[in-house]
Amino acid sequence: MYRFIRPLLFKFDAETAHHRTLCALKQAHRFGLLPRTGAHTRPTRLMGLDLPNPVGLAAGLDKNGEYINELAALGFGFIEIGTVTPKPQAGNPKPRLFRLPGHQAVINRMGFNNHGIDAAVANITRSGFQGVLGINIGKNAATPLENAADDYLICLDKAYAHAAYITVNISSPNTKNLRALQGGDELSRLLDALKNRQAQLAATHGRYVPLAVKIAPDLDESQIADIAHVVKNVEMDGIIATNTTIDKSALGAHPLAGEAGGLSGAPVRTRSNAVLKLLVQHLDGRLPVIGVGGITEGRHAAEKLALGADAVQMYSGLVFRGPELVRECLAHCR
Repeated sequence: MYRFIRPLLFKFDAETAHHRTLCALKQAHRFGLLPRTGAHTRPTRLMGLDLPNPVGLAAGLDKNGEYINELAALGFGFIEIGTVTPKPQAGNPKPRLFRLPGHQAVINRMGFNNHGIDAAVANITRSGFQGVLGINIGKNAATPLENAADDYLICLDKAYAHAAYITVNISSPNTKNLRALQGGDELSRLLDALKNRQAQLAATHGRYVPLAVKIAPDLDESQIADIAHVVKNVEMDGIIATNTTIDKSALGAHPLAGEAGGLSGAPVRTRSNAVLKLLVQHLDGRLPVIGVGGITEGRHAAEKLALGADAVQMYSGLVFRGPELVRECLAHCR
């Protein structure tokens, strides 16, 4: 049905359409209109977790964990919510989300708008979700970069008991200076602190929750090699490649090309795949990789798996294709 209601949704601004779509999804699930089909197409082992299939939902669509069961019913093998921060924050001023249908792309400068980690945990608890749930964590905009680790540790402490895995988001372009944490020494210090706390929490809870880190596509080969070295050295459990890009050259003279924020969707696919390929080479099979960026057709998901990704995630492609994209990816990833 999405192809029929999309023209109506696109009459609204992108952020309003986003919320209305999720509300409609909740109602459809409530009345049993979202039967889960085809979910067990290719059982996959990822970071020690058993997935019914390797097609996941990327963070950003459900920031606060308010639609977990509804989104899982679309057939995803795993769901990632967030990014969540220690304290609630409004994010950047509106408008901050833009659709570019001709490019099958989205520009966002949301800025980690979310209700805070406590609200996310409460929503997860109410959901009773039994599938594989990732929680994507970040720092509050007001927290100085030198204190960023404190925010990530707060979120890790509170998310640990409720997550199948936790993602450390250091690659959003919409929180000032956040990407500086991808640098060698900064990255090593942050991930060391998180891995030490993970060990403590595993002992306390009697359960090991994997830690992944999400990186940007705007990295050269030496930076990719440095990141691979760090994540292997600190023994991270996985890596997600990639977040949105700040390079909008693919948009040419489009009126929205000058908008600040991260570009996602079809234009980022080539660069995301290049980073994925290099990353897999530098990791030498030591860490699993989740491939994200530019999946707008089922074959794009299969392409990332062929490049060495262990699983994939999508978000922006859903804006233009709807649930049909999930089914198509599942069919191509058998």
